[in-house]
Amino acid sequence: MSDNELRYAVLIDADNAPRRSLGGIMQEIAVYGTPTIKRIYGDWTTPNLSGWKKILLQHAVTPIQQYGYTTGKNSTDSAMIIDAMDILYSGRVDGFCLVSSDSDFTRLATRLREAGMKVIGMGEKKTPEPFIVACDKFIYLEVLMKSAEGIKSKKFPAAQEDAPAKAQERPVVVPNAIIDFISATIEDVADDDGWAYLGEIGNLLVRKKPDFDARNYGFKKLTQLFENLGCYEVDIRQNAQRSGKLIFVRLKRL
Repeated sequence: MSDNELRYAVLIDADNAPRRSLGGIMQEIAVYGTPTIKRIYGDWTTPNLSGWKKILLQHAVTPIQQYGYTTGKNSTDSAMIIDAMDILYSGRVDGFCLVSSDSDFTRLATRLREAGMKVIGMGEKKTPEPFIVACDKFIYLEVLMKSAEGIKSKKFPAAQEDAPAKAQERPVVVPNAIIDFISATIEDVADDDGWAYLGEIGNLLVRKKPDFDARNYGFKKLTQLFENLGCYEVDIRQNAQRSGKLIFVRLKRL
């Protein structure tokens, strides 16, 4: 079974995810597989969750009611963890997408991976590091929301005609520590001439650092990041085995 045929359970902590991120979450998980189970957890009797109703219907996400029995205790976390374990033992999915910025799900992510599940985490940039590294891959919701807004503005240009012109956004600067991290990863998989296959680089980057994503630095694709940094060579080769092209990268030689 290829990666894009995997079945995912998408479990969302409504208390720790902005509702405007839901569309981006659903679009993103479709890249990795099929979301066969879609649930969101919260106390739906509280006014602060009332705005979710319309968007949940649009994406066929099932709300799970969990009352807050005690002040100061998050019973939503417990309900989501119990459901995740029930789904795990049912054998109906190949992976989980856990949407929350709460470190309380760190042990859940670890346990699911121990059981052979693929675990994708999604949360805001305030998400604690332990939860991030407990996932196979972690994606920031701010990046998804920004991408969704960009697509919306391209699809409906007429709506922007009377709006004041926005200043050109400055490109995100890639920190030197990240460049060193990328360079070291290239060397890990490079051949004797220093060339490394882009697919292997991308996989190893995420295994080393689950929240690594070219979109964090203003690039839609990893190829664009390499082409714009100026310290790497990009070589596009014809695939001799089948139609298509293969992309290789190496550090520029002095």
